Amino acid sequence: MESARPWLESRRRIIDAALGRRLRTVRNAPASLVRAMRYSTLAGGKRIRPVLTLEACRAVGGKDAWALPACCALEMIHTYSLIHDDLPAMDDDDWRRGKPTAHVKFGDALAILSGDALHSLAFQILAEEPAGDRFEGRRAQVLGRVARAAGMEGMVGGQVRDLQAEGKRIAPLDLSRIHAAKTGALFTVSAEIGAILGGGRRREVDALRRYGREVGLAFQIVDDVLDEEGTRLELGKSPGKDRAVKKATYPSLFGSDRSRAMAAAAVARAKRALRPLGKRSEPLSSLAEFVLRRAH
Repeated sequence: MESARPWLESRRRIIDAALGRRLRTVRNAPASLVRAMRYSTLAGGKRIRPVLTLEACRAVGGKDAWALPACCALEMIHTYSLIHDDLPAMDDDDWRRGKPTAHVKFGDALAILSGDALHSLAFQILAEEPAGDRFEGRRAQVLGRVARAAGMEGMVGGQVRDLQAEGKRIAPLDLSRIHAAKTGALFTVSAEIGAILGGGRRREVDALRRYGREVGLAFQIVDDVLDEEGTRLELGKSPGKDRAVKKATYPSLFGSDRSRAMAAAAVARAKRALRPLGKRSEPLSSLAEFVLRRAH
């Protein structure tokens, strides 16, 4: 949805400003490490995961200040995963977000350590903010859910299954399991914790969890299609990598046209999940459409 672009850009600027403040020179931290962390985190990107958190918080009546720390933490976790994903031992890519990858720019060791530092900083933020007794219970819920989504039951476990599936014929159910963890878990929790931090009721949290899960599915399907058909200029990374290493993808199992239809169905389900939230969820509906339109 073209009209979503200016809106998304305005949210991205809010999140980028908050990330920039977080990643200024840190006392007692090596300057080279902070520089590498800033390079990868502030290199660009649409910030879809933190935008999900921010808008989910708004959709249940919460304030931006309650969600912004978690927005920064989620983007740091996502960026750390990209740094490690691009390493020669993993996907071995020289480009990310239109720039040389961290290991190309700084060497393998500092790239790995910058990812490690972003990961630990993210959980420090989640444990400490928003500050105050009022948010103590919410912080505890958020910390546990993000840890689960980012770890062996979620993103990391999904990445392992993805690597193990390379070059093999797998069933559609197995593909769904891989990407529900590798990509979907972080999308799901991004929307879910926004609702928690905003003080949402259980019904609202459940609705936003379902929404996040479907948007994550649509995003992964579209990403698979774009890897087949996009250019490095469009993607900001090397295209055709999935086919080259015989990754299990939606187009490889279903073809591009059917994959697009599956992404559209996921977005329709995501928008239906928002119905209990009324008009305050309209930006999230637009965001789901934006994710889909990337494939067209």
